[in-house]
Amino acid sequence: MSILPDFVRRWRGARLACAVLLSLLGAVPAWALTATQALQMATGDTEARIAAINAALPDADERTRAFLDALANDAVKATEHAAYVMDGDGAQAHDPVTGAPVALPVDAEDVINNNALRAVLDTARAALQLRSSDEAARAAAADALMKDPAEARLPLIEQALAQEQSSRVRARLELARATTLLASPDAAHRLQAAQLLQQARDPDIKLLLNEQLGREDDPKVKAAIAAAIAHIDAGLAWGERLGVLFTGLSLGSILLLAALGLAITYGLMGVINMAHGELIMVGAYATYVVQALFQRYLPAGAFDWYLVAAVPIAFGAAALVGAVLERGVIRFLYGRPLETLLATWGISLMLIQAVRSLFGAQNVGVENPAWMSGGWQALPNLMLPYNRLVIIAFAAAVLAGVAFLIARTRLGLFVRGVTQNRAMAACMGVNTARTDTYAFALGSGIAGLAGCALSQVGNVGPDLGQSYIVDSFMVVVLGGVGQLAGTVVAALGLGLANKLLEGWAGAVLAKIAVLVFIIVFIQKRPQGLFALKGREA
Repeated sequence: MSILPDFVRRWRGARLACAVLLSLLGAVPAWALTATQALQMATGDTEARIAAINAALPDADERTRAFLDALANDAVKATEHAAYVMDGDGAQAHDPVTGAPVALPVDAEDVINNNALRAVLDTARAALQLRSSDEAARAAAADALMKDPAEARLPLIEQALAQEQSSRVRARLELARATTLLASPDAAHRLQAAQLLQQARDPDIKLLLNEQLGREDDPKVKAAIAAAIAHIDAGLAWGERLGVLFTGLSLGSILLLAALGLAITYGLMGVINMAHGELIMVGAYATYVVQALFQRYLPAGAFDWYLVAAVPIAFGAAALVGAVLERGVIRFLYGRPLETLLATWGISLMLIQAVRSLFGAQNVGVENPAWMSGGWQALPNLMLPYNRLVIIAFAAAVLAGVAFLIARTRLGLFVRGVTQNRAMAACMGVNTARTDTYAFALGSGIAGLAGCALSQVGNVGPDLGQSYIVDSFMVVVLGGVGQLAGTVVAALGLGLANKLLEGWAGAVLAKIAVLVFIIVFIQKRPQGLFALKGREA
């Protein structure tokens, strides 16, 4: 009998046994988080716990992530021998390594985290997002590591760099690696980091370099850090300049909206309307009322559209108040500017008191829709808020609409005709009284639109209009009475001048300097920037 079949059977049996053994070994789970690591992260002094947290990051798995979350949420208890994660209301617990339910020992005590540990836990949890499939999450994690550098996290950053495909995230990771080297005890690493960070254009990097410069004792590294700060300052300078120009343009657009209605009521009609600021207030409160109605009676998803509905309502409310004001008071005072001034000043006080009686003396809150919240990060140190961008575009749209109305419509023709020669317009069949009412209502409605826009950038209160009435008159007078182009140039010019001077002399002195300039300018050129010429004058 041959022994070969018996040998084959034995060999096959041994191979099967090995396969079964290997499969059983493979079925035993291998956890990156160990019980010792969990205990070290939960107990001991602050420095030891921080070191344990950082050491666990390079090989962190889902169990590590879950344990860090539990630590951050104060859901961990520990004894001298083990750490436990609490479930729900704390009645039950589970093992942080295996996830299996365990009986909580009687001597288990709450794990307390101080502010330093909470900061490290937040950064560590963010760092684990470097493995996320979401590019934005990985970029945010890199930014978090950059703002809180620790050399123990360097392997985690280098591991993420080796796997990262996105150029944007890689750039953030390179900065995070450089800031991590900046915190190294090795002077050569700190010197290398300072040289790498020279090309950064980030205020957070500059802050880290300034902090390191204060505690640096190596002369070479100190000089390299100072040079890096100088390079960053030069790169950030344009962002600061553009930021000043944008804030000046934003202020100018607000002044334009506030003064555009006055350019019609005062510039074209010659009425000194001291209640113009209160018409702006009416538009702001109309926006507040629309917001309250949307919140109370419409679904939550419709709230983002309340501002679209508020625009025509703010215009209509202010135009209605203006029409009543013109028909009830102003039409009896044409040609008597001083009496118009006194009458409208008294009406402004009445409107303020009426609003206080209806809505209270305190400011009311008007929220931005979701699409106007946040901003566009144009440069590392330049954020352009969406609400300001929308107001600039809104001011341009209102200006275009007013220009078209005045220059291209029948109402605009009547307004220009009555303004230039009331008697001749009446002889031509123009109803001058109705035209006056329409023109005054139009100017008042535009003031209401200004109030709608202002509600998105500041507080809404009974005194809202008082902050803009003087500036509105300055814009109209500086630009030239009755000149729409002059109103635009004056509003944008005053906005830019205010913001440019604020950076040099402060807000109060800037306001005084602008006022003095306007007084001197009007003394030299009473007709303003754009004077009427020829037969129009």
